[in-house]
Amino acid sequence: MVLPKAEEEWGQRASAFLKAEMKKADVTYAELVKRLKKHGLKDETEAGITMKLKRGSFSAIFFLACVAALELEQVALEEI
Repeated sequence: MVLPKAEEEWGQRASAFLKAEMKKADVTYAELVKRLKKHGLKDETEAGITMKLKRGSFSAIFFLACVAALELEQVALEEI
């Protein structure tokens, strides 16, 4: 699937944001899997998360669940 340039850019920016926030919080992919399960995303795996973040292609639900799992109180668009 080929995404329009703007969508691809937003996906890459969202992915980079999540990776940076994981690094700041010292959260591994394995830990994120555990945290996402607590937020209702029971089918996520380390490999699946790795691929989503590598591709920069995931749902808003996944993004918001990651924000919750990383316990971020707010997200400013300037940070993405």
